Amino acid sequence: MTQPQYDDTSDQIAVRKEKRQRMLAEGRDPYPPELTVTHAIEQIRAGYVVADGGDTAGDGEAAGNGVDADVTVLQPGDELTDVTVAIAGRVMLFRPSGKIAFVQLQAGAGERIQVIFSLANVGKEALDALKADVDLGDHVFVEGYVGASKRGELSVFATSWKMASKAIRPLPKTFTAEDGTEMSLNEETRVRNRHLDLITRADARNIVRIRAKMMKSIRKTFDERGYVEVETPILQPLHGGAAARPFETHINAYDQDLYLRIATELYLKRAVVGGLERVYEIGKNFRNEGADSTHSPEFSAMEAYQAYATYEEMATLTRDLIQNAARDIFGTTTVTLADGTDYDLGGEWTRLDLYESLSEAVGEEVTVETPRERLVELAEAHDIPVKDYAVNGKIAEDIWEELVGDHLWAPTFVFDFPEDTSPLTRNHRSKPGLTEKWDLYVRGVEVATAYTELADPVIQRERLTQQSLDAAAGDPEAMQLDEAFIEAMEQGFPPSGGMGMGIDRMLMVLTGLGIRETILFPFVRPQARK
Repeated sequence: MTQPQYDDTSDQIAVRKEKRQRMLAEGRDPYPPELTVTHAIEQIRAGYVVADGGDTAGDGEAAGNGVDADVTVLQPGDELTDVTVAIAGRVMLFRPSGKIAFVQLQAGAGERIQVIFSLANVGKEALDALKADVDLGDHVFVEGYVGASKRGELSVFATSWKMASKAIRPLPKTFTAEDGTEMSLNEETRVRNRHLDLITRADARNIVRIRAKMMKSIRKTFDERGYVEVETPILQPLHGGAAARPFETHINAYDQDLYLRIATELYLKRAVVGGLERVYEIGKNFRNEGADSTHSPEFSAMEAYQAYATYEEMATLTRDLIQNAARDIFGTTTVTLADGTDYDLGGEWTRLDLYESLSEAVGEEVTVETPRERLVELAEAHDIPVKDYAVNGKIAEDIWEELVGDHLWAPTFVFDFPEDTSPLTRNHRSKPGLTEKWDLYVRGVEVATAYTELADPVIQRERLTQQSLDAAAGDPEAMQLDEAFIEAMEQGFPPSGGMGMGIDRMLMVLTGLGIRETILFPFVRPQARK
């Protein structure tokens, strides 16, 4: 029988607190206000490499294997006493032994370097203090010079050191087992304690940088097309722009109920009315709905509107945004997913008609004229629940989602949605009962949507009035009648195309990760405290 492992975290915290208190009593600040760092670890690694056979922990290429001309090649045992550096980092490995101690520091993007503390270089008092005070996870500041250990590892030979920040809580136990298995944090711990994930896992740090590059690429694509980035209110007196349940709040100054926005659409359209004919926004939206591998109640999204464009132009824009991001980040539109497989985002993308593909999936023709009773029967035949307030189009979309959408692996634009689920969209020019709307699916997940926007304020008022009636009938996702938006449209809203895409889901497309991995600090279910 396997004995339960003893959790010594509380004991370690007590020991570390004692060390902190002792340092304070001795007049040594465990949290100094300022330390002058002259070199980042990655700078040292970029400037020095060890000849063939050495530097097993480094990133540089060995001599004779393509080393840049401005890189200094060291031999095992070299000590460049005239190349002084001052570095700082987190202690990830600590091996004290007699008159010497080896420490591995980590900083920046996760770069690590070995620091060698010898009695000859730092003196007995400093070496004893190092052994007495330092624990894994502490931040330390080191002054010294560059060299290579006798075993051929790029190192900093310390001449002095200071505690930069004493870690009271120990790092989680991660290690490589004898069989080569990586013992790391489980997913729940990683998302609840992202700081630990970032400390211990290079992939976590990498996804943050990939996201930053993606955001830079998105803005570059918009800028090249003459779009202007704006910001619109997060606190809104009415919720609209999407079918979703809002979060409610209250402003004491005006004694008024407000909503956290579910979309940026209505304000961005008002900006187009005002003459900003190509406009976009990247920001947070909030939807009071379920949380799973593809949904988060707080998420980042972008929306874009272009006067005198249609949903066709928005499809091209959306494809360009994703393909440009892949090229800007990875240098190719064939991306490697988290499971190690390759996925092709290049070329033209597949197009499907929603009702045609639905008809094929159920084995009979389904149109916007199909009676509700038959739609309910089709849904029940596939164990798809139908809410009492669901309109015909919603039932058809739910059946399609289950039978078709969830299985669309290649990037696919799904065109032409029913009018009763698309209140902000222009009617289709040649298909009665449908609207000019598409949804983009990638690997079975909806990533983006776009419309040829409804520009007629009279029809828009009628549709939003119906939405208000649907809400009164029990539909929690129905929109409200927004008089300020209608009044803006009455000033003349030019023919326009509009597009919305989730930022977190776009990163899912590029990486194959779940949404909790693409959001740095995702909202998670509250954890019961003992």
